[in-house]
Amino acid sequence: MRVVLQRVSAARVEVDGVVVGDLDGPGLVALVGVTHGDGPTQVEWMARKIAHLRVFDGPDGDESPGAERSAVEAGLPVLVVSQFTLYGDVRKGRRPSWSAAAPGPVAEPLVEAVAEALRAEGLRVATGTFGAHMRVHLVNDGPVTLVLDV
Repeated sequence: MRVVLQRVSAARVEVDGVVVGDLDGPGLVALVGVTHGDGPTQVEWMARKIAHLRVFDGPDGDESPGAERSAVEAGLPVLVVSQFTLYGDVRKGRRPSWSAAAPGPVAEPLVEAVAEALRAEGLRVATGTFGAHMRVHLVNDGPVTLVLDV
C-alpha cells in the first residue's frame, strides 16, 4: 500500500461537478494506492501512521520542536481518495504499466477499510468515489507532502 499524504488548508473532491467529499478547513488528503498482497495488516499500519503523524503546528501555532500535533491530537479531518496510478511503472517506454496496481475488486474494499480505520481512530473522514473520474482540489499547506509505503 502506498499513500501520498498532504497537509492541506482546504480540499474537496468532485465527480461530474458534484462535491462528493470535502474538508471544512485544514486537514489531510490521503491519496491511497493498493498493490497485490495488501490486506488488513497494511490497512491498519497505514491508518495508524496517517492518524498519528505529527505534521501540524502545536497549539496557538507553536512551531517549536516537539510541539507538533497529529490529526488525532488536533482533531482534524482526512480526505481519502483512491489513486491506483500511484503504482504506475514508467521505467520503460512512454506508457505507464499498471500491473502493480491491485484490480478494483481487490483495491476498493481496502481503500474503504483505510477510511473506516481512520474513523475508528476518532477522525472525521470524507472520501472520493472509487473508480470515478474525480477532480481533487486542494491547497497544500507548507507545502507538506509525504509518501508512505508499507
